[in-house]
Amino acid sequence: MRGRKVPSFYLFMSLKDKTQRLLDEALAENPSLFLIDCKIHPDNSIEVTIDGDDGVTVENCIAVSRAIEHNLDRDEEDFSLQVMSAGVSEGLKHIRQYKKNVGRKLKVKTHLAIVEGELIRVTDDAVTLTWKAREPKPVGKGKITVTKEAVIAFENIVEAKVMITF
Repeated sequence: MRGRKVPSFYLFMSLKDKTQRLLDEALAENPSLFLIDCKIHPDNSIEVTIDGDDGVTVENCIAVSRAIEHNLDRDEEDFSLQVMSAGVSEGLKHIRQYKKNVGRKLKVKTHLAIVEGELIRVTDDAVTLTWKAREPKPVGKGKITVTKEAVIAFENIVEAKVMITF
């Protein structure tokens, strides 16, 4: 994309529209990457958060940044640009993030409960978590360890984060 002449239709687009179009083009060049968020603040500071099926490298962030920066005219629009990878503390927002974290421990908040467990399955509609719990024996004294499972629809998830364990 470097060194290309900016197409004339870009001249009549808003900064948000231009940025989105350039982001779409940049991400199309690397299909393993996907957009998590793009914020354009009133002072024209642009914050782009990306993730990838195989993670995100510094080189990925640089490539996306250059694809946007080299195709916007600083004389026309005074802007600042920051391209970053989704951090663990950010939480999961995109179905592809859930899929790449199968096998990891998640903390999922719904309107009714908080569930912590290993992410074992992701479908188009829901995630499945499993965990071990101690429960009273059905007969007699003492407790037994049982495996629990919860299927949580995406529409019920308020927040989901990968739990880092050491």
